[in-house]
Amino acid sequence: MSNNLTLSKTPADLGYRMPAEWEKHDAIWLSWPHDPLTFPDCVEKVEATYVQIIKEIHESENVNLFVNGPVMKEKVIRLLQTADVDFAKIRFFMFDYADVWFRDYGPTFIINDRRELAIVNWIFNCWGDKYDDLIKDKDIPKVINKTLQLPCFTPHIVMEGGSIDVNGKGTLLTTEQCLLNPNRNPNLSRADIEKYLKDYLGITHFIWLKNGICGDDTDGHIDDLARFVNPTTIVCAYEDNPDDQNYDALKGNYDILKEATDQDGNQINIVKLPMPGNIGGEYSLPASYTNFYIGNTKVLMPTFNHKNDTTALTILQKLFPDRKVIGIDCSDLVNGYGTIHCISQQQPSTKQDIFTT
Repeated sequence: MSNNLTLSKTPADLGYRMPAEWEKHDAIWLSWPHDPLTFPDCVEKVEATYVQIIKEIHESENVNLFVNGPVMKEKVIRLLQTADVDFAKIRFFMFDYADVWFRDYGPTFIINDRRELAIVNWIFNCWGDKYDDLIKDKDIPKVINKTLQLPCFTPHIVMEGGSIDVNGKGTLLTTEQCLLNPNRNPNLSRADIEKYLKDYLGITHFIWLKNGICGDDTDGHIDDLARFVNPTTIVCAYEDNPDDQNYDALKGNYDILKEATDQDGNQINIVKLPMPGNIGGEYSLPASYTNFYIGNTKVLMPTFNHKNDTTALTILQKLFPDRKVIGIDCSDLVNGYGTIHCISQQQPSTKQDIFTT
């Protein structure tokens, strides 16, 4: 089979689908932080955050980690050694990448009923051509696949991983602000975009929210707003204070979700998750507890030294009874306009015996 596929049959025709994040992983993908423009005066603090993330998550899944050269690799090894990380679970990839937002520039992994893995290589245009100096990160999927040698499907449209969330059963959650933004695919209608997502991710049903939170330079990515936590439940960022700048957008999204159904026409259970308030002043940073990563045995949730941290952790723990919910202080990481979900991408497991839904 050709490694880069442009076929008359789509991934959906061939039985591929995008799994839900709680389905078993073989690995998490990350890129090590290094740019002081992304993390002003706090690169070392963000590195410490990465050490904690890797320490927690590598206990139950491998870590595929990008570094930009041998000097960085040696530094990372020293930092991880201090945390007693098992290097049998770490695999380094080397490329002169620009930034850390793997969720958005990395590939989307899809899988079929035979547990065969493939990737979808979307176009990454730096969130609507906002950051020209980051454009080389668009090559990351090709760099990965030189090693993985997986079937690679190329839709030739702009899409970022943080803009979509799925329940693994056919329903996809997204926002109009992002996917219908003229800075992405100006010649595509909503119906056109839905057709691509059906064909390449195996989607059969859509839930469209409206707008994102203040400070979000991605134009309303869904992973700061609402996430599936199981096939029939969505956790939704919500602000109780009507004077808060995020109140109207989040209430509007919540109202849509309360009326939404899944792919089978069943009502979805909606659980409110509080917001961490104004992080960074004038709502300049997109802090949200929904930017968590669902690992095999742990859920890593961003915290912000806010009174609502404990409330959010408690709510998520009840929603993930079979996983331990761990708070990761992201007060420094959020200075780059993203947190744990934004920097990560899961690689689904190919083993039948540990597959769960």
